[in-house]
Amino acid sequence: MISVLFAVLTALSNGAASVLQRRAAMRVPDSEAMRLSLIGQLLRQKVWLAGIGLVIVAAVCQAVALATGPIAVVQPIFVIELPATLLIAGFVMRVRGDRAVWFGVAAVTVGLALGMASAAPVGGSDTVRDAAWVPALVLTGLFEAGLIGAALRTRGNPRAALLGLAAACGYALTAALMKDAMANLDDGGAPALLASWQLYATAAAGVGALFLLQNALQAGSLVAVQPMLTLGDALISILYGVVLFGEELRTGWWLLPELAALALIAAGCVRLARTPLAAGTLAPPPPPAPSAPR
Repeated sequence: MISVLFAVLTALSNGAASVLQRRAAMRVPDSEAMRLSLIGQLLRQKVWLAGIGLVIVAAVCQAVALATGPIAVVQPIFVIELPATLLIAGFVMRVRGDRAVWFGVAAVTVGLALGMASAAPVGGSDTVRDAAWVPALVLTGLFEAGLIGAALRTRGNPRAALLGLAAACGYALTAALMKDAMANLDDGGAPALLASWQLYATAAAGVGALFLLQNALQAGSLVAVQPMLTLGDALISILYGVVLFGEELRTGWWLLPELAALALIAAGCVRLARTPLAAGTLAPPPPPAPSAPR
């Protein structure tokens, strides 16, 4: 229950952060795409710094969640980030969600509950053998390089979708490294944690994923970014949990409700991303109307 609670808090914090970061990213010109100067431009905006503050809160909550529960349980809960983003934005903007919003929220929620009940992840270890990280990091790097290379050859929503999936992979890797790093607290306390390479790899992967997400949010709409980010993070995290940590999922006929749950979550994410509330939340503020001549 502790891991589920902190996973929900992580999703809420990330949801609020997404609204603020998207606001800031929309104000950066396209010429800054995939450049370090993009971060320099964002650093000058208070709204982006507030979003980063919430990202830090989310990272702390995620660390607690991963330290107390399997990665295949914790990470899929983050699919509620999208409905949380829209509901928080609607509350802040005092805009009531329409039927499509509530349909999307219900689809994501029911799909998540069905998926977790069907998969029922169990077992697994808290640590990963260092030798197992080598092929995992190599394959992840090749996958990320392929996505980024393809994104650089496109523009608009296709680029946003590819970079959103690349960011999702980065966040999933961050979670896996963080869980492995947190296991050192039980073995040797804070000194063992600070001495582990996984801790610093977590920071590097997290910064890289954040950079990719800012570029995805700048390149296209939420319709393109969020479904890839949400579903990609959940599915890749489950893969890391099974392959690296030895967590087990139900198979056999249980695959049918698991696929149904995935379809519900995907439909809900796409429906939410297409709602007017999502477009309004993430659109740049309108310019002031010109004053009438006197």
